[in-house]
Amino acid sequence: MKKIIVLWMLTTVVIPAYCQISAIVGDWKTVDDKTGEIRALVRVYKDADGLYYGKIEKMYMYADAVCDKCEGADKDKPVLGMTILRGMKADNGILKEGYVLDPETGKKYYGTVSFDKKSGKLKLRGSLDKYGWIGRNQYWVR
Repeated sequence: MKKIIVLWMLTTVVIPAYCQISAIVGDWKTVDDKTGEIRALVRVYKDADGLYYGKIEKMYMYADAVCDKCEGADKDKPVLGMTILRGMKADNGILKEGYVLDPETGKKYYGTVSFDKKSGKLKLRGSLDKYGWIGRNQYWVR
């Protein structure tokens, strides 16, 4: 009986969550909210520390942009090659508990990343609070 319960748990909880995460990992194009233009290509990956990150691999607009409004180590660094998703943990098919850096404003937000099966897009939620109540969504495309 225990084997049946474990097998049921694997097929209903663990495997779907893993599939959801594997759909998140990869290359995504960021889309400008106002114009709808493709801005950058971000590679979402799992690092050796077990956490997930997103790095800007290509810029379609403003290729020579620097993060002049960023603070700390990112101050005045090129946006190309910058890690904008940091320290995300996988939890039931969603990446969370990390943060998102907006290189345009230099601000950091609490972040949540999930895959929208209906649209095939990546949903990025940046918020001012840990719970995601005060913030906005952005959708990235493959």
